[in-house]
Amino acid sequence: MTQHEYIFVAVSMILGLAITRLLHAVAMLIRAHRLVTFHWATALWGLCILAYTLQLWWIGWGLRSVALWTFLDFLVLVVGSICIYGAAEMALPVPEAERDTLDFLQHSEKLGRLSALSMLLYFAVGPYVNLTMLAEPVPLAAALTFPAVGITLMLLIIALPRFFPWFASLFAGYTAIILYLTA
Repeated sequence: MTQHEYIFVAVSMILGLAITRLLHAVAMLIRAHRLVTFHWATALWGLCILAYTLQLWWIGWGLRSVALWTFLDFLVLVVGSICIYGAAEMALPVPEAERDTLDFLQHSEKLGRLSALSMLLYFAVGPYVNLTMLAEPVPLAAALTFPAVGITLMLLIIALPRFFPWFASLFAGYTAIILYLTA
């Protein structure tokens, strides 16, 4: 087993839990469908979180060329994975009692902001991976600009939750660009 394989066992477990969390939340929402007030922006947010989970897993394959791993490399990837898990955990509302109503938009404007905080922390990890770990490092301007845009979007979602639908749309566009660039 290579160092890369060994390290990505831990990362993959955390990312697998994030996907499981999102899928479980969707199943719970389907079961409680009579209590759900659906909003497209929150559903779009959840899809974007799923996309980032898969994107980190995909990027992980590109890190197989890292010859010598440091504990800091491992720690950065684990922290990034934990941040994505946190975003997945808070992305969608879940029933906490049988009588709870589940308003997607209200959730995103309140507790769902913790999902944005987790993504903000994830975007802070990006420059380290882009500049130090990839076989072909990303140019400095891109390695800092793209995460800065993501961080800015997350700060706006946290600070101005009433505009969540607009910011979720921008985030989906940003996500599409990131997926295009890293595919």
